[in-house]
Amino acid sequence: MDVTGASQGLGEPRLLETIDKLVELHIGDTVSLPQLLVVGDQSSGKSSVLEGVTGLPFPRNSVLCTRFATQITFRRNQSSNINVSIIPSKDASQEDAERLKKWRKSGLTSLDREEFARIFTEVHQVMDIRGEGSSANKSFSDDVLKIEVSGPDQQHLSVIDVPGIFRKVTEGVTTKDDIANVRAMVQRYMDNPRSVILAVISANVDIANQEILDMAQRYDPDGQRTLGVLTKPDLVDRGAEGPVLALVQGTAHKLTLGWSMVKNPSQEDLDFGEAFDRHASEKTFFKTKAPWSTLDGDRVGIRSLRLRLVDLLTAIVRKEFGHVRADVNQSLKAYEKTLKALGPSRETKEQQRRYLLNLATRFQAMTIQAIEAQYSGDDAFDSEPSLRLATAVVNRNESFSNDVWHKGHTMEFKQETVSPEAMPEIEVPVCEDLSKESERHDTRYSTNPEDLDDLLYSEPIPPTPETGIIDWLHAVYKEARGFEIGTFNASLVPIMWKKQSSKWENVALGYTSDIVTITHNYICDLLREICEDDRIILNLVSVMMNTLTERYKRAIDQTYFLLQVERDPLTLNHYFADNMAKCNQRRMEEQLQRKAKYDKDYHCEIVMLSDLKNNISTMSNVQHTVQTLHDILKSYYKVARKRFVDNVCMQAADRHLIRGPDAAVKVFSPSFVSDLTEEQLERIAGEDVSTKRKRADLTRQVENLKKAKELLLV
Repeated sequence: MDVTGASQGLGEPRLLETIDKLVELHIGDTVSLPQLLVVGDQSSGKSSVLEGVTGLPFPRNSVLCTRFATQITFRRNQSSNINVSIIPSKDASQEDAERLKKWRKSGLTSLDREEFARIFTEVHQVMDIRGEGSSANKSFSDDVLKIEVSGPDQQHLSVIDVPGIFRKVTEGVTTKDDIANVRAMVQRYMDNPRSVILAVISANVDIANQEILDMAQRYDPDGQRTLGVLTKPDLVDRGAEGPVLALVQGTAHKLTLGWSMVKNPSQEDLDFGEAFDRHASEKTFFKTKAPWSTLDGDRVGIRSLRLRLVDLLTAIVRKEFGHVRADVNQSLKAYEKTLKALGPSRETKEQQRRYLLNLATRFQAMTIQAIEAQYSGDDAFDSEPSLRLATAVVNRNESFSNDVWHKGHTMEFKQETVSPEAMPEIEVPVCEDLSKESERHDTRYSTNPEDLDDLLYSEPIPPTPETGIIDWLHAVYKEARGFEIGTFNASLVPIMWKKQSSKWENVALGYTSDIVTITHNYICDLLREICEDDRIILNLVSVMMNTLTERYKRAIDQTYFLLQVERDPLTLNHYFADNMAKCNQRRMEEQLQRKAKYDKDYHCEIVMLSDLKNNISTMSNVQHTVQTLHDILKSYYKVARKRFVDNVCMQAADRHLIRGPDAAVKVFSPSFVSDLTEEQLERIAGEDVSTKRKRADLTRQVENLKKAKELLLV
């Protein structure tokens, strides 16, 4: 940070005042602000330097030494006055913040040492800091003491003083935790890349042992924004002045901003009280005491240091002001986005119901699009494929129909051929193993949601139907025939049908369970899409779960009902008679084909009339009956299969889960929200303590950033 070219003068009063106001708004917690930061050990003479720069009589009592950050601001004004106030920490509770803001000392014309000491004692009590007459638990505070000095002779300057770091515990005053806490506070201020660090160190202590320089180097490794301030040159041992001179002259431990040296008043000097003239004493010292008298005049003395600070602050503020404005705008957008993600405030029941009504309205609007496959209506359908509800259901319907047609019958029908009415198997990527359907024994294409394991069904089936249907029918017939002539016992068809359709239960319940899973995943995924608060989603699903489970169970129960209905064969569909006729026709064609001969004259195959007369079946009565039973079973299976698949898809899945008036996807609706009790509203949409705290903090930050934005536009 190059700020060495600043000119002397009053600087930029408007810019400096703006930065001071940003500090009051705690913008420094979000955006790095230009500032002068005074740091040093407790024994470095930091308070004396601060007193010399500001003219304020800071207390030297160990109990009243700096226990908090102090912002000292000077402004040129026609009238002279001093105002003292407290800027609450950003982490202060609302109650504490209001209490701290109320404390103020206004209209002071001067501050002597006794008055300043009384103010510090009072500030310790207001900030609840442990000390004389106080039993508070904390030794240091994150609150900031603000001192504003105005007058016609003042130059615009603002500095921040932080507690001095220390290594030893003072019994009854500080603890080991305080050592770490103070160091963390100092580091937090030094971490600001737009701060100029005034590192105050004792000239009579080896620089290699100066911890504050190590800390400054950690946060300013190139030394671009550190100004070294050496104190106590009068205490440097004779013969040890060389290394100290090298620092000020810039030949050792080089800093871009360089080094300055000041002489702090001795205890003997202080005993003179107001009669002591610090500036005169310091001027005489640096003119007469070798080797310090060889140093440039702009590098020694409090007055030259103060002028340098004015120039430095002016330069850094001028240089960084535009960047601060950009950072404030960027931070405001980020905090507004985070606050928006929390949704509107939900403290009252009206606010909670309104919030859920808005969610339910959007949920149903997107569900209509999902059912109608209008996926271009919302980008969410592209980013979250599980929201494409219609597609997932239709694909699963098709795989269900294929499963019943190709794997639903127990015994393979004789001479099974692909006919025009047979639905071909089409591989559709509905679920995870559909691409390996030939290897799959399971009736499920999806994994159960954790909270629905007890409700859903998953039983495997043999991968292919068994062979030997004629032998099986022959055995069934022989075990159940009576004295019938030319016909068979009517009970044979239900017996055969029961076994031939026995796999329907596993296939159908597996299908319905998959549609339940698709539906439940859709509901949860859509809630996550429209609501970013996981707690609300969890509680909302919890409250809806009984109703959802009831709808899911209705679909399962309807599937059981349809399975029960299909146990007793019955049809009025003429397609059954057509199938029977086609079976007879195919057998006749097969028999005649064996008698067909190619005629050269007609260029086609012909069957002789004599051969047609001789084409008399040689089957026995039992064989003929078994063949008839086979044709009946096959013809009825084709009719019942189509009817059953349609009924399960429409009556069980579609009606109870997708498009029926009480379908599961329609549970979360405005009417559902309207019926919620106040207790349920609070459980679902009520804000927990952490959310309320987060919202309040974000709201406060957004308000402060908006004020900062207005200030920076002036």
